[in-house]
Amino acid sequence: MASIRDMLRAFTLVGALAGLAMAAPGVLAGAGLPTLEKGKGDKCVEDTQYMRRNHMDLLKHHRDKTMHEGIRTTRHSLKGCVECHASPKTGSVAASKDDFCASCHQYAAVHLDCWDCHATKPAKPKAVPAAAAAPAVSPMMTSVQPGGQPQ
Repeated sequence: MASIRDMLRAFTLVGALAGLAMAAPGVLAGAGLPTLEKGKGDKCVEDTQYMRRNHMDLLKHHRDKTMHEGIRTTRHSLKGCVECHASPKTGSVAASKDDFCASCHQYAAVHLDCWDCHATKPAKPKAVPAAAAAPAVSPMMTSVQPGGQPQ
């Protein structure tokens, strides 16, 4: 005689199989994968498949080398990724759900916490305003002649 536990297992198995049978064939075949825009360079710093599986480890390793050992390189830097993969539409890798980082991480249901500290858009070169080129003169900065008299 079957126990209640055995009957629950059988019902669970039948339910799971029924769910798989009713799933859309495209979902099981990998349809709906995010489409990504090509980066700005000729090729990525690593093979595409390698980057898909290992980019997080490369970024963590680069972070640790930079933060803990003071070694700064550009090969696997987050800044380099953002500069190459920022969308021409939004100028960002995570501003919209279709941007490079956001689309894959949304598909994989992975929370992006990089952007809590880092910029999602490449830094623009800062123009030096004309006022900043000349030193500011303050009344407190007047020169004093020997003997304590202002000029």
